[in-house]
This record gives sequence, C-alpha cells and structure tokens, in this order.
Amino acid sequence: MTEHSVDVGVDVGGTSTRALAVRPDGTVHGRGTAGGGNPNSHPTDLAAKRVAEAVRDALAGAPRVRACVLGMAGESKFTDPAVVAAFETALDQVGVTGPVTVVSDAEVAFASATSEPTGTVVIGGTGAVAARIVDHRKASWIDGWGWLLGDEGSAYWIGREAVRVTLRTLQLAEPPGPLARAVLTEALPTLSDVDTKTVNHLITAANAEPPIRLARFASTVSALAATDPAAADIVTRAAEHLAAIAQTARQPDEDTPIVLAGSVIGPESPVGAALRARLASLTEAPVLFAPDGALGAAWLAALSVTGPTAPRPHT
Repeated sequence: MTEHSVDVGVDVGGTSTRALAVRPDGTVHGRGTAGGGNPNSHPTDLAAKRVAEAVRDALAGAPRVRACVLGMAGESKFTDPAVVAAFETALDQVGVTGPVTVVSDAEVAFASATSEPTGTVVIGGTGAVAARIVDHRKASWIDGWGWLLGDEGSAYWIGREAVRVTLRTLQLAEPPGPLARAVLTEALPTLSDVDTKTVNHLITAANAEPPIRLARFASTVSALAATDPAAADIVTRAAEHLAAIAQTARQPDEDTPIVLAGSVIGPESPVGAALRARLASLTEAPVLFAPDGALGAAWLAALSVTGPTAPRPHT
C-alpha cells in the first residue's frame, strides 16, 4: 500500500452520481460527479459509463484503489451478471482494478450520518423505506415496495394524495382551496373554468402520464402546508406513515440512532419536521440527517480494508 492509495465511495442516484476518494487517514483525495448512474433507471452501459466518469474525476492522480463501494437503490439489479460485468469493465478502465462492492442506499445513508454500527435509516424520496442496520449492513427493511404496492409517505404517495384531495373537492362541489387550485393549474394548464367535467379531465390527465409523475405534486404540498389545511393533513399523514415504518423496523426500546435521508424528509421539509416531532414522541433515540451518501460509501470501503479502526472521512 502506498501513501497515495485511496478508498472510493459512490452515491449512485437516478438523476446524479457522486464519487468520493479518501486516503487511508480519512482525508479527501478527490471528488467527482456525473449524470444518473443507477441501472434501474438508465440503460446499463450508460449507467456504468457515468459511474466510471465520476470515479475517474475523484481518483485524479491516485495510483491505487484499495476498495470501492457503490451505494444505490435497487441494488438487487447487480444479481444480473451482465450488469456486474458492465460496471466492472467500466471501472477497470478508470483504475478500479479490485473488487467492487454494491450496497443499498440505506447503508450508505446510515454510514454517512453516524459511526454507530447499528440503528435505523428512513429514506423518504420518490419512494419510501425504513431499514434496520446491523454492523453497517441492512439486516431487514419495511415497505420500499414501490408506488403500486406501498411507499406510503413518499413523494409519489404525497402527490397522489394531493390529486385525490382535489378530485374529492370537485366531486363534492366545494370551492377549490389553494392545494386543489395548484393541482388543477399544473395538471390542466389550459383549464379556464371549473365545471362538472373537470373531474374527468383531471382523471384523464393523471392517467395519461407515467404514475411516478404524481411525485411532482409533493413539492406543492410542502409549499402550501403552512397555509392550506388539506396540504397540512397530507403532511401529517405522511409523517405518521414514515414514523410507523421506522418503529416497525426497530427492536422494542431500542435507543440506537435513527437516520433520515431523502428530499421529502430533509431538514427544511415540513414532512421532515412532522416526522421528527412524531419520532420524538415515540423514542428518545437521536435523530440524525444523512449528509452525503458518497461519504458513507467511502467509509464503508475503508472499513472493508482497515476494519473498525478506519477513520471517518474528513470533509
């Protein structure tokens, strides 16, 4: 091992990819970014190319990679030998010649927030899942079933609830509130007057798009939560769903950390604030935010080489 060897962690997302290379002492060697590299969202060759680009920029000048960890949602994709081969080939071309470990986004999120080996992570983004982490690895998880079967409290779920509230308001012939008006403006931009046919128009518009597009209304709900009771109710129910799966993932009376990750439950999010309040009523465990999935992945890479004495990356 040379003093310039590094461990590499990659946070592989559907819209962006971030790589972090750290030296054995925990100092940062380099960073790299690229477009979405999750093969669940993009063609495999393109996804592998983008991950390799981010890693290449992070490595810049590093002569040797000790370990590389990729963290992503839907890591089961790597049970496909063709996917594994594509990523190994692309990474080999930028200097990652050793084994590449693929772990879940839950594991890297937890590792980014705490050095504790065991606890719970709640991810609230387009989807939603709670996972129990034991010795830095995902031991079990609750929900995360996707938009059709579950993901209550996710951006998709929140957006769908916003449309359902709007439909209910129209069917009851009640005056649309701020949330309903915002949904109608976004979904039916050419609408001039609300009438008896508006319900059908909204149903048709929603069904004409990929279901996951409903997630775009989550930001509308968050923006109106302080002024519209309907939006506030959705926020409250989303937080209750997420708190419930967090508690289900934990052992009774467990006091290990709970880590929150994802745009829906971030520090400034109304859902995040409601979730923290709900968790505080249920447990005295510390609630933390995941700052950087790439950091967590890089530390997991270092742990795989050095063991529990591996220093956390200094960012």
